[in-house]
Amino acid sequence: MELILAFAPQNGGGGGGNLMSTVLMFGAIFVIFYFMIIRPQQKKSKERQKMLDAIAKGSKVVTSGGIHGVIEGLDDKTVLLDVGNKVKMKFERTAISQIVK
Repeated sequence: MELILAFAPQNGGGGGGNLMSTVLMFGAIFVIFYFMIIRPQQKKSKERQKMLDAIAKGSKVVTSGGIHGVIEGLDDKTVLLDVGNKVKMKFERTAISQIVK
């Protein structure tokens, strides 16, 4: 019985200040998540899309699987990659991880 009474509100006012501090704390957590997780991920996604749009015929690229090659052809969603000895492979554009300078 004493344990239950220990957690009962002592001021009898209903805890309006507690609700406001809780809302402020959740707002602060959301702001922290936005600037530490959501915003950098959006920036990284935009940079990746810009890189994929910059791919042109003759570009040297590396796929996400580690295959190096030169782009021989482009479609809307796929690329034709010459990997050497006249071997050509077709990949999704999203499989390109970087452009080699």
